[in-house]
Amino acid sequence: MKKLLIAALAASLAGCAVGKLPNNLSRSMLNHDDPSVVAAGAPAYLLLLDALVLTYPDDEDYLLAAARLYGAYAGVFSQDPVQAKLMADKAMGYARRALCEFDEDACALVDKPEADMVYGLKNNYDEDDIAVFYAYAAAKAGWIQANSEDWSAIAELGKTKALMQWLATLDPEYDQGTLQVYLGVMETQIPPSLGGKPEVGREHFERAIAISEGHHLMAKVLYAKQYARLMFDKELHDRLLNEALAADPHAEGLTLINRLAQRQAAVLLEESEEFFE
Repeated sequence: MKKLLIAALAASLAGCAVGKLPNNLSRSMLNHDDPSVVAAGAPAYLLLLDALVLTYPDDEDYLLAAARLYGAYAGVFSQDPVQAKLMADKAMGYARRALCEFDEDACALVDKPEADMVYGLKNNYDEDDIAVFYAYAAAKAGWIQANSEDWSAIAELGKTKALMQWLATLDPEYDQGTLQVYLGVMETQIPPSLGGKPEVGREHFERAIAISEGHHLMAKVLYAKQYARLMFDKELHDRLLNEALAADPHAEGLTLINRLAQRQAAVLLEESEEFFE
């Protein structure tokens, strides 16, 4: 079945249709209503993108599409930690290649110490460069998550957060508020007693919800999971999860992630009484 899917897709890649594939592929998946269908079909798409990158190794669009899809699969659909690491590694590799194709100086800049990186970003790049830097930062965040037991990976969190913060200064509403969700998660990794800044994280989650006019349900679920649980706020936790479950998940570019959010919300809500005992 997967071979037939790949063959059918490959047969459609003619002329200008090839150039439209990355964006259309991402859009069709993000707007799909059934995560199980996407999970089943994603491996075929991954192989297809691998083939396209081999055919067009310098094409920034294909590299970015491959980075996004591998990162999504690693973070959402992979149930095997070893596989998730491999997928996250591949996403990181594609995102880095895309950044290097975009600009050799940018490729070198992200390897510099945090202060030097931020200085270079502020003085050499602007809102026209957001897409490729955001893809790199998202892939890096996913890679850190997949390798969370590795202290060398955790050590990269500060630079990744700094990159996301710089992106937020250019366009705080980028990716329908998902940029704010990333920042919210990063700020709620540890409690205040250990130097964490959960209230800053709360502001990011609130902003993501406002930017999306409440349609970004994963923002509410992660707000509950990351902040409300960290601060032991059961009332906020249950309210956010119930709101996510009651909402219509259909929204342009968010339907798939909203369906996944509702699945996670149901699990978290079921665990609520026990967690907040």
